Amino acid sequence: MCSRRSEHTVLIRGISYGAAGPSLDFTGVEGNAALQLRAGDWLRFSVEGGPRRCLGIFTVLGPTTAEHHPCAGAAPAARGYQCGSCFARDDFRLVHNVHRDTGPGAALPPGLASYLSQEHWLYIATFADGSSKVGTASSRSKFSRLAEQGAVVACYVAAAQDGRIVRILEDAVSGGLSLTQRIRAAVKSAALLAPRPDHELSSINDRQAGAVREFLKSVNLAGFRIVDEEWKRPSFGAALCRPGTRYAYPQALESGAHGLQLVSLLGSCALVRLDASDADFLLDLGRLKGRTIRPGNFCSAAPALQERLF
Repeated sequence: MCSRRSEHTVLIRGISYGAAGPSLDFTGVEGNAALQLRAGDWLRFSVEGGPRRCLGIFTVLGPTTAEHHPCAGAAPAARGYQCGSCFARDDFRLVHNVHRDTGPGAALPPGLASYLSQEHWLYIATFADGSSKVGTASSRSKFSRLAEQGAVVACYVAAAQDGRIVRILEDAVSGGLSLTQRIRAAVKSAALLAPRPDHELSSINDRQAGAVREFLKSVNLAGFRIVDEEWKRPSFGAALCRPGTRYAYPQALESGAHGLQLVSLLGSCALVRLDASDADFLLDLGRLKGRTIRPGNFCSAAPALQERLF
């Protein structure tokens, strides 16, 4: 019977990828922590009601180091996953416009300036429906950035000497080739219900990357070089990327009780099984970000499509 509750709740900060693989990051009574995610693991929890809560801020200390600080007021999120105060104080907020802000007010915190001074990479990522985007990653997050984005196929097309130059290149490619810099999480997740075969996605990515490299030859800017390097997708995502029968998870993750056994994970999208079913279900664990959950011996409700499945 799935009903036992924990005394404590935790605030989910999202899915991250490190050398040991993906983890579910959260803030609990003892501060920040992470739960490593592996195939076969069960996630059992209930989601507390109410609005999303602010996830706090990051202070960048250097090229490879940043400190996370929980929201002092445990406030509701107002802008994305932050309250107004935390949004204004977050160091990473400044990264997106560093190549545009050149006036007297453009001085950066020393840690962030050091972070931006490292080599950065321009990549082309392709997702399960064949849609592609251009993006950037620092040397520290060269692999993890694409893993967290949930790319099915990706490659690096340029290496820039710093974060300012790579963002100039990103804007140039986006404007010159009409290649988007953002694909919504809901689109990525929906595409994984019926992913296109790897060879098709690889062909699309190759064509897009080839066009970008050709375009970059005409960009009159010092401080970067064109590269041709493949990104290696995490093995945990293999089953999720293979075409096969799976169903959209029939419950909203924003509330209620859930019991999920992990089969495969790509970005924040997971292929899971439930106590009462041998079918595979797709859901986006990213929908838990900013939510307060209570771990315990919980189960997902029997899916409404059970009779049709069996």
